[in-house]
Amino acid sequence: MYTDDELLMISAIQHFYYCKRQWALIHMEQQWVENVHTVKGQILHEKVDDPFIFESRKDYFISRSMPLISYHLGFYGVADAVEFRLSKSGCYIPSKDNFYEIIPVEYKVGKPKEDNRDAIQLCVQAMCLEEMFQTTIEIGYLYYGKTRHRHLVQLNKLLRQEVYELSKEMHETLENDKTILAQYSTKCSNCSLYNICLPKIKKSYKSVKRYINIKLTEKE
Repeated sequence: MYTDDELLMISAIQHFYYCKRQWALIHMEQQWVENVHTVKGQILHEKVDDPFIFESRKDYFISRSMPLISYHLGFYGVADAVEFRLSKSGCYIPSKDNFYEIIPVEYKVGKPKEDNRDAIQLCVQAMCLEEMFQTTIEIGYLYYGKTRHRHLVQLNKLLRQEVYELSKEMHETLENDKTILAQYSTKCSNCSLYNICLPKIKKSYKSVKRYINIKLTEKE
């Protein structure tokens, strides 16, 4: 179990999955730069994260900008939307005096990814909700702004195990104050932190001493 001081932001796990160097710059060194992708993401979330918008029907209701926390995983954050659907096999909600199935919905500005980074973030949200409501959540949805379609995500054992492993590595990295070096790849060109990270330089010059020696040699 983690303490309040050890809790990490849920959104950080997606950064860590995508690029550990990016995660370190944002969440360890407090570096941030906007680009067109980050601004589009902010605009989308401003539209969907309004906590004063409440949707309710006979068999379901939706909670927006819902605070989340898990002391077992060591995460906290906010869910874009959480659907509560009437179900006899769900958990009891005192304010509604009924039983509901809980389904998290995460909004993304782009299109579905080839990797699991979005599903990982959604799974963390579901696991937080499970701890908060003492229930089991089997599915969630990822809504993509570019396709205007939401995709069903099965929150299976493999996805959950990946969340546990990433959580452990993230907390250990922070606790041990590990330095994460840059490793250049094709995905670097779309990163807003490119000019701070300088991945090509970091890869070519692994130490300040070596960098200085090479530059002095070049001048000669």
